[in-house]
Amino acid sequence: MIAATWWGHSSVSLELGATRLFLDPLLTARLAHLRRQHPVPPVSCAVADVVLVSHLHGDHLHVRSLRRFPADTLLVVPRGAAPLLRGLPQRYVEAEPGDRIDLDGVSIEVLPARHDGRRWAGSRRRAPALGFRLESVDVTCWYPGDTGLFDEMRDIAAVDLALVPIGGWGPTLGDEHLDPVQACEAVGRVGAHHVLPVHYGTYWPVGMTLARRTHDRLFVRPAELFERQMAERQPEVCVHVPRPGERVQIPPAR
Repeated sequence: MIAATWWGHSSVSLELGATRLFLDPLLTARLAHLRRQHPVPPVSCAVADVVLVSHLHGDHLHVRSLRRFPADTLLVVPRGAAPLLRGLPQRYVEAEPGDRIDLDGVSIEVLPARHDGRRWAGSRRRAPALGFRLESVDVTCWYPGDTGLFDEMRDIAAVDLALVPIGGWGPTLGDEHLDPVQACEAVGRVGAHHVLPVHYGTYWPVGMTLARRTHDRLFVRPAELFERQMAERQPEVCVHVPRPGERVQIPPAR
């Protein structure tokens, strides 16, 4: 059994069998010039055996959110991220594409992502952007992190659940993010029985509330457009679009 709770942006808590994981926690009302457009997740959501961090960008490796997790939580971060974790109580494992991390109850295959690995534009701090394929006794899950399309996605084994990014938070996406059409293509390349979209409809820049067309296209409508694309191109895949904080339970396909 898989259960997934979307907390907004790319933040998802996962239950794979008896193992609790949390993806890219960002649990604050503000991040620099970005403001959360729905309620901040409760403090109680920051519970996991393992937290997976896909890359160094501040909306994915967010130190203040990581600090909320218990000291016995394991952090899996890109190789090179260690200096950013100084002062945190949790232990961590640095990983890069090609690694496999076997834990009690879950195996984590570390995948490449097509995305800028710097902390911010112009930063000397960099590490590889990662995706993850998770496997427990009877269920599998794929989370690509932030990424553009790349051919090697076809080499990733099919999964029960794909958590795929479909949008962003600003006026443009660029070719290192997926829009709803590209996200549909990514799901088709990997293969999944269920899909849950992430990385949309959560944060928006302060001062851009009047950019209605851009706000509608990149903030309001991505889930609707993604559902439409999936229904047209992959109708056999079950699409889940939960509200923030809503838990979705997904049975294994086999």
